[in-house]
Amino acid sequence: MQEKEALMRCNPTRRTFLKGTAATAALAAVGTCSVTAWQAERAEAAGAKTQGASLCNGCSSKCGLVATTLDGRLWTVEGMEAHPYSKGTLCGRGHGTAQWAYSDGRLTQPMKRAEDGSFAPISWDDAFAEIGAKVQEILAEAGPEALAIVQDPRPSGKYYSKRFMNALGSANVYTHAAACNLSKESGIQEATGASNYSVDFPNTKMVVFIGRSYGDGIRPSSVKSLAGAADKGARVVIVDPRLNNTGIFATDWVPIKPGTDIALLLGIANVLVANDLYDHEFVEQFTVGFPEFAAQVAEYTPAWAEGVCDVPADTIVELAEALAAAAPACAIEPSWRAAFGCAYQNSFETARVVCAVNALLGCWGQKGGALITSSPKVGDVDPAKFPEVPKPTAKRVGDAEFPLALSGTGTNLAVLNGCNDGTVQGVFFYNSNAVQGYAQPAKWREALAKAKLVVTIDVQMSETALASDYVLPECTVLERMELPEFIGGKKHYVALRTPVIDRVHPETKSCDEIFVGLAEACGVGQYFPFTVEELADAQLATVGTSLDAVREAGIVELADPGFQFGTPAFKTPTEKFQFTSAKVAEAGLNPVIGYVPRLVEPAAGEFSLIGGKQGIHSHTMTLNLEALNAISREYQLERLWMAASDAAELGIADGDTVELSSSEASGRVAVKVTERLKPGVLFLPTHYGSTSPYLTRAQGFGLNMMDFIPLHLEPAVGSTMSQEVAVTVRKVED
Repeated sequence: MQEKEALMRCNPTRRTFLKGTAATAALAAVGTCSVTAWQAERAEAAGAKTQGASLCNGCSSKCGLVATTLDGRLWTVEGMEAHPYSKGTLCGRGHGTAQWAYSDGRLTQPMKRAEDGSFAPISWDDAFAEIGAKVQEILAEAGPEALAIVQDPRPSGKYYSKRFMNALGSANVYTHAAACNLSKESGIQEATGASNYSVDFPNTKMVVFIGRSYGDGIRPSSVKSLAGAADKGARVVIVDPRLNNTGIFATDWVPIKPGTDIALLLGIANVLVANDLYDHEFVEQFTVGFPEFAAQVAEYTPAWAEGVCDVPADTIVELAEALAAAAPACAIEPSWRAAFGCAYQNSFETARVVCAVNALLGCWGQKGGALITSSPKVGDVDPAKFPEVPKPTAKRVGDAEFPLALSGTGTNLAVLNGCNDGTVQGVFFYNSNAVQGYAQPAKWREALAKAKLVVTIDVQMSETALASDYVLPECTVLERMELPEFIGGKKHYVALRTPVIDRVHPETKSCDEIFVGLAEACGVGQYFPFTVEELADAQLATVGTSLDAVREAGIVELADPGFQFGTPAFKTPTEKFQFTSAKVAEAGLNPVIGYVPRLVEPAAGEFSLIGGKQGIHSHTMTLNLEALNAISREYQLERLWMAASDAAELGIADGDTVELSSSEASGRVAVKVTERLKPGVLFLPTHYGSTSPYLTRAQGFGLNMMDFIPLHLEPAVGSTMSQEVAVTVRKVED
């Protein structure tokens, strides 16, 4: 691959990819034994056979699944046909995470940390009582604003964690978003008034992916939609330093310098405006700030963009002209975490530029274009049965410093800063491994050591659990019921996570049971005088269905939201698409959508380091599961990717051990030499390098990318800037 090569034509076999995905899923489900032999053996020994519907927990998609049990023990899981995300298929993660219920790496009882750092069992009653006493102490000394929770949103978790914290008087509720997609969604919000959008794949003529890979972060419906578009002849362009696994569907690969996607997109915008290829009607009727944007974008010529992003100017012009020819049945896909979810100093602005290019193409709301759809909303429930929690008086920590962070997520790094300066003294983590996966692990450990109370709720002894005073074991996804999951789009649905097997370990509890126990111990139990079943039924009644109906079906289609193609109603302050934003100006940034450079530029002899998902793993969460860990080891998926030309220059061969170093850390790992990576770039998968001795399969396997990243926070947003780093690499000779 030539360093200046901009477009690589791909000729994939898409069906091969889909078959490979299915094979991986089967391997994850049953290991390396014969599927036919295994099924025959189990069927012969089978007693009572039952089926139940539920939701996966392998990632944030929460795909619908159907579980079959034999004599009460899990036998198989498969994708739910009616669920819009699974459409009858589960990915490898979905099959693998079903093993959690029987995993030998599970937490099976509450644990308390001793002064020497070791952990010993503690009863639920004692754990609740001691946590409650420490919470009361913090409230008396520092007030409710000294308490915080970080949670990875799941149906019950996002409700109970917020209600619990608000009942204590604290607004400090955060998600994992600052280490995932906070910048992307905040930028889209400022431009469009919605935090996300989708692409109308059935009708699209051309789609451009910026760093995102459906083939690595697999949601079955997304893969199927993209495969369908590709089969119909849509042009699929991947802009990524790495030819990722979505390449099987692509027509073009544009290898780009990491952190410079913004320059490529501005170069495309320049061509559309300068050559009068943009949609005048849309711009004149439905946008604000275009004259200011047009004046500024005149500076961002394709030649300028080439100098920044290392994509030839001719390629930029060709892409812009092809998009204009396909418009409005085309779009820049919104991406997720990889390229600008939380990665660089310019991630927020990159998201705004993505939206701006779509606006110039006039593709918002159009067939084949970028769709902003609605989601179902829960109505009011009986306040006597479900008492309203008073709104906290103090503002959430970090909101003043990071005013552009999406209001529903906040900036969880504010917790780290708050522990360091004493603002935050008590921290709860639910389904969150912030220490290992969110930002510099050493900084998280140092900060949490200063807190008076740290509590983790999880299914396994994560690195965050190791930094906690108390660890409370949740039962696994197939053993618990949760609140309804509402699903938006062209159609509206509600699905339900229900227990399909009995609890394997009786000392584990469900999310609602844990938070109710905490609330009672902390003196706010009066806000939880209901069961999860009662609340679920009440919520479902507000959308015209019932707990029994959804429990029976697994998923229910709700009233038709009346989606129609056409320019959407932009829910911005101006009620139009915003090329300029007053809120961005108030935050001290350029109100006009424009250029922001990446923060760290590798010097001579240094490399950019990028990370990303693999289709069988979900960040740090899944590596200790037996089948998924076995796949990683068999195929050496932990390896560091290096471009063939760089490897040749450094005398490195495929499989060699190399030492990777940054200003923060150094570590050794095997290398994968490949033509699928832009020279000057290294790729490290983000699932490895566990340090928890309780996770016996995962500990010490591979490297944790977060160890190598300096702790940066994106201005005004507060994302982790998770790829702002320069590294060196050398062959290990001994």
